[in-house]
Parts: sequence; C-alpha cells; structure tokens
Amino acid sequence: MAEDLLVIIPTRGRPQAVPAIMQAWNDTGATADLLFCVDTDDPELAAYKNHAAAVKADPRVRFVFGKRRRLCGTLNQQAVKAAKSYRFLAFFGDDHRPRPADRPWDSRIRECLSGGPGIVYGNDLLMGERMPTAVAVTSDIVMTLGYFAPPQLVHLCLDLCWLDWGKGMQRITYLDDMVIEHLHPAAGKAEVDQGYEEANSSEQVSADSAAYCEYRDGGGLEADLKKLRKLVEEAA
Repeated sequence: MAEDLLVIIPTRGRPQAVPAIMQAWNDTGATADLLFCVDTDDPELAAYKNHAAAVKADPRVRFVFGKRRRLCGTLNQQAVKAAKSYRFLAFFGDDHRPRPADRPWDSRIRECLSGGPGIVYGNDLLMGERMPTAVAVTSDIVMTLGYFAPPQLVHLCLDLCWLDWGKGMQRITYLDDMVIEHLHPAAGKAEVDQGYEEANSSEQVSADSAAYCEYRDGGGLEADLKKLRKLVEEAA
C-alpha cells in the first residue's frame, strides 16, 4: 500500500535549514515523510552529510545526494521516482517552514487531496493566495504528466504553472489558515546569499519567464490540461 505524503525539498548551500525544518516538523506534529535533495558538488556537502547522520534514526526523513540538476530538475527527478510509492507529493523550498495551528498542516493536505486529483497550497505570508510557492499535489498528476513542473523551467515560475494546472482542471484549494511561511529576502526574513543571487539574477528571471510564456502560450499548457482534465473525469 502506498505511503501517503512526501515533502520534497531541494536544497543547496543552506545546511542550517535542515535542523530548522526538522524543528518545524516537530513543532507542528507532522508525520509526513521528508526528502532532502542535496547536490554532490555543494560546498556545504560535509555539513549536509552530518545532518543526514544525525537524523538517520528518524523514519520520516531521508537524504539523497546526486548530480546538480537545479531546483526544477531535482524536484522532477525525485517526484517521478516517488509518485508510485506515495499518494500525495509536496514541494517546499529550503526556506519554507510550516507553522503550528489547531490542526496539523499535513493532515489538512491529506484531507484536501483525498477526494481525487488536485492541488492544495497554504499561506506563505508573502504571496498568499496569488502564488503557491509551496504546494502539494496528488501523485497521479505527476504520473500523468511525467513531471512535477515543466522541465524547461530552472528555478522560477513553477508556482505559476501549478496555479494554471489547478485552475484549468478546477481542482485547486487555497487554505489561508494553513501557514507554510516563506522566509525569503523579499519578505525581509532572510539575507541574500549566493543561492538567492543565482536564482533571482536578471538572466535567470529572463530565461524562466520566457520559458514559462512559451509553455503557457505555445501549446504546452493546453496539452497538459487536456491530460489533467481527462484524469479528473476518469477519477469521477
């Protein structure tokens, strides 16, 4: 029988995020499995391996170490691998933190997605309903499309695609009181480091924006929505 929920976190250059995320898991009583994806050329590789050893006894947590594929490539690789083993898959950045609430956030994700193919996201206290910077989907979406986000993207605009998918298949839910806080420099909650500089450079913004527009307007989105709508119909 498939496990229920896996949260995939591609991370680079921020080993300090690992204990902070684990603390957030414990503070919220989360039982969702957690996969940290680390590049083998990361300058902080030794620190990540130390954290991996420290949480080895925690059955919720796994680490994978592999060739650098950037955020979208890593997320897609691991999501496709996990899709047959988990009912639900989620993406968090290494700067996202779930926050305590009356009901555990991961329980709410399970409940929301248990009715069939769909997408759910919470309040990141930065973009709110406008953009799912952290997101959970039913794994059949990943299996149907062959990816968690269009592979022509590198780091940015993935959330725009998830919004397009959810609206296009009429199966998206925003939970304002489920806080998955985004500790981003744009919110004044983090210092700009090499990772933020690379991801938000003018070159990366231009490249991912152009790739997203081509996907949205060049037939890629409509082809994916056709598959997703069929998935919803078959599950009804």
